[in-house]
Amino acid sequence: MYMIHVVPALLVAAGTLLFSGPALAEDRGIAPGGCVIVTDPDGNPQGQCPLEHTDVQVDIAGFLARVTLTQRFGNPFTEPIEAVYTFPMSDRAAVDSMTMKVGSRVITGLIKEREEAQRIYQQARDAGQRASLLDQERPNIFTQAVANIQPGETIEITISYVEYLKYETGEYEFSFPMVVGPRYIPGGPQPLPVEPMDQDAGGVKSETFPRPIRRPDPVPQPQGPDAGRITPPVTPEGTRAGHDISLTVNLDAGLAIRDIESVQHEVQVDTESPSRAVVRLANRKEIPNRDFILKYKVAGDAIEDAVITHAGKQGGFVSLILQPPDRVTSNMITPKEMTFVIDSSGSMRGFPIEKAKQSMRMCIEGMNPNDTFNLVSFAGGLGYCFDRSVPNTRENRQKALDYLNNLEGSGGTEMMPAIQAALSGQDDERVRIVCFMTDGFIGNDMAILDAIQRNAGTARVFAFGIGSSVNRFLIEGMARAGRGASEVITLESDGDKAAERFHERIQNPLLTDISIDFGGLDVYDVYPDPDAIPDLFSAQPLVLTGRYRRGGDGVITVRGETSAGAFEREVRVSLPATEPENDVVASLWARQHVQRLMEQDWLGIQQGRPDTSIKKAITETGLEFSLVTQFTSFVAVEERVVTEGGRPRTVQVPVEMPDGVSYEGVFGASGDNFDYSAPMAQMKSLAVAAPSAAGSVEGVRMMERAKPEPPARQVQRKPMPNRAPAAADKDESLSKLSAELRNLPANAADGRYADGALTVRSGMVEVFVVLNDLNEDTLKTLKDLGAKVIAERRAGKTVHLSIRVSDLRKLAALEFVVSVKPPVF
Repeated sequence: MYMIHVVPALLVAAGTLLFSGPALAEDRGIAPGGCVIVTDPDGNPQGQCPLEHTDVQVDIAGFLARVTLTQRFGNPFTEPIEAVYTFPMSDRAAVDSMTMKVGSRVITGLIKEREEAQRIYQQARDAGQRASLLDQERPNIFTQAVANIQPGETIEITISYVEYLKYETGEYEFSFPMVVGPRYIPGGPQPLPVEPMDQDAGGVKSETFPRPIRRPDPVPQPQGPDAGRITPPVTPEGTRAGHDISLTVNLDAGLAIRDIESVQHEVQVDTESPSRAVVRLANRKEIPNRDFILKYKVAGDAIEDAVITHAGKQGGFVSLILQPPDRVTSNMITPKEMTFVIDSSGSMRGFPIEKAKQSMRMCIEGMNPNDTFNLVSFAGGLGYCFDRSVPNTRENRQKALDYLNNLEGSGGTEMMPAIQAALSGQDDERVRIVCFMTDGFIGNDMAILDAIQRNAGTARVFAFGIGSSVNRFLIEGMARAGRGASEVITLESDGDKAAERFHERIQNPLLTDISIDFGGLDVYDVYPDPDAIPDLFSAQPLVLTGRYRRGGDGVITVRGETSAGAFEREVRVSLPATEPENDVVASLWARQHVQRLMEQDWLGIQQGRPDTSIKKAITETGLEFSLVTQFTSFVAVEERVVTEGGRPRTVQVPVEMPDGVSYEGVFGASGDNFDYSAPMAQMKSLAVAAPSAAGSVEGVRMMERAKPEPPARQVQRKPMPNRAPAAADKDESLSKLSAELRNLPANAADGRYADGALTVRSGMVEVFVVLNDLNEDTLKTLKDLGAKVIAERRAGKTVHLSIRVSDLRKLAALEFVVSVKPPVF
């Protein structure tokens, strides 16, 4: 008999264990750079992680992207397994294809009602047949299950989707998410999950892995009944998840391409012609811990109107991409009530909150003289800079900046009270503008969208996603529900520029009060609704997708208001009676239709009690257009039986911690408050943090276990030496330290010191350290020096460290250290 061991527990709830397995925590082994191992009865390691690699192929033509990802699962064990992997895809994706490849055999997935697909999968799994199942948990979170992978066998799952590209101010953007960040689940203890693919009122169960659900103290109604399905296990601190990713973009822009930029990854660009290029990740085995974001421009300053049509057996479909008007600067300044809201929870600790503070400072400094404002922070509870909105005076701004500077990331992510505070008590004489900054790592995201829809009133919500792998479904949804705009600020982005764009949007929106007249064309079910089109705050196209009953020629008229007055433009359109090409337009319409239906019942869907008519309409749409939705899934089954005499063992695939996110911030200081008990297994793990005096949760604690020394491994590159500086090196090493740090030892002689961003506690100080290479060798050298790595930012080759003040000069003397500065952007 073999025992499946898992990564150390990273998850806890209010007294609730959400994982199980047959081994004691002390006995767990972590394979070097890997995730999970299997041991025989004598404790000998037998294998590693079942997900080996993900390959992503992207084909971009004009405004459309077709994305095809292939997940390669293997079985390094000596018995059949079921692999379960929770992963992200674009929240705008129309997922319309799944296949399973076993050897040379390809089985095409069939779209079924979710419950039926799960029954088919479970029956095939239990009967010993190879099978795969793709479920949607959120519009941007999916679960792939693959059953009866035989020892030494490889099974490939290929998933495909289509989406629109983003376009703003002359620049196209394609993004591909690579990791699901750790979700905080508000609410009380929830029941232990049941089988990974066996859903009932109790949720879901994994026999192998803990899941990183972060919860506050118990409250009567849990807000995440599906918590187990959106919180994959996170690989332990200091280890890798054991699977990697490659990505290739085939770009056909139609016009000459210029200014190709990859925001968070090093890439290789091969230009095939002025309008065609191939972009690849430079590292073909990249760690999947941050979004891939590609930006580029094309020749010409403006986009052209585009009309894409398809007419087939399901009817006619049209996608209209209409050029925005030029921005007009207004001299009239309308006083506004500005409410700034910043997430100061544990997942924001370090890099993310400092980036948010950088952007928020500029947002506060850029207000108009007659504006009023307040600053609100939220984590386990709420914090207010002022008890009500105050005038925009220099003194009040300074108080707000001082409040902002003192924020640190810790505790839970109780966003709902912050939403209520931001939208309640609106001033009848001023439009309230809500500026919201967060990573969006929560499990009750649909409930948040529901709350904004119901309470926005005349307010406008501008949402900023902060970090390397933000919850774009929530960030973009908040802006839609609050009739504002959204933007993602990565840790590599210019926060000041983002603040400038924010003020430009609210001061001079491009087009408001938009309406569309289809001029007698038989068009229906258009999204967004022609009578409720969101205002355009930036130079982005107006994208409409709809259906039509019959072909014909006509003129569509776009009307609205700019700062210079009324705007009107006519666009000639021809809708063909038959058009077999461009069938993706039907999928894109269906995706928009499903989103509109979900928007009518966010709270019911969040709570697992959707309105029956809405669930029925979403299900019918998914089945008709072969799309994965909240209520339809892809399932593929191979007919022959390959596993006799019982079910395969389930192995949950772990994921990386998002780049720049702190383990300590998410799971708390290691080793505190652990309850070593587990039903269904003798594994030891996990506990909950105690609330602070103010009642907020300080964070859920992560268990840190002593691990056996990994076996020696071959290193291709030259190890970085950890040596004392020679006399000739001293001036150079001192120059790596910022001015504040050079004089710090004398100022902190008693072990305590505070000045601006620098705080010394018990002789330890936190710093941001830029390296010329961030790899396992450099991290080991830093740890050997006595530094604690709080977070890694691989995109920027930067680490957030806690180190003894007395060791700062030794740190600066390391050859791979480029600079050391206080922990601020």
